[in-house]
Amino acid sequence: MSERSPAPGGLGLVEALVNTVDLETGADSLDTREGRARFGLTQDEVPAARELRESLRATLLAHAGHPPHSPVTPLGELLAAAPLVVAVDPADGSAALAPARDGSLAARVAAAVAEALVAGTWSRFKACEAADCHWAYYDRSPGGRGRWCSMQVCGARAKMRRYRAKGG
Repeated sequence: MSERSPAPGGLGLVEALVNTVDLETGADSLDTREGRARFGLTQDEVPAARELRESLRATLLAHAGHPPHSPVTPLGELLAAAPLVVAVDPADGSAALAPARDGSLAARVAAAVAEALVAGTWSRFKACEAADCHWAYYDRSPGGRGRWCSMQVCGARAKMRRYRAKGG
């Protein structure tokens, strides 16, 4: 739904995962072979991916100052079992947390979260406050006070609802 540019670094993976479902229509790209292939998922892995997605959404809502959209398993619990290793590049000596041997979706998400923590970008990664949207977006606003994934869609709808509620 967003016209915003993608989230930086590994957060692009997290953004793509959270945005696999359209809450307004219920369409879920994880229901399709192409949607699963994007994340390297089998049909059997979809329930765990959905649980991870909704836990991420709740965390991103918290970043925006909103309560969870539904009861979810805390993200820390889901990522605690994600195997990560310290990968060191032999060419330049740079180091990063990376998914261990299996490269599971949870491990890739955990590595992306770790990267974002180090880069200082994690707290600016949010979910749209519109209840029928909750799309993930990276808040690039100067003050970090973005509220909607799209000012032209969700922001405009919220402003119109407030205007109408005032009797306008």
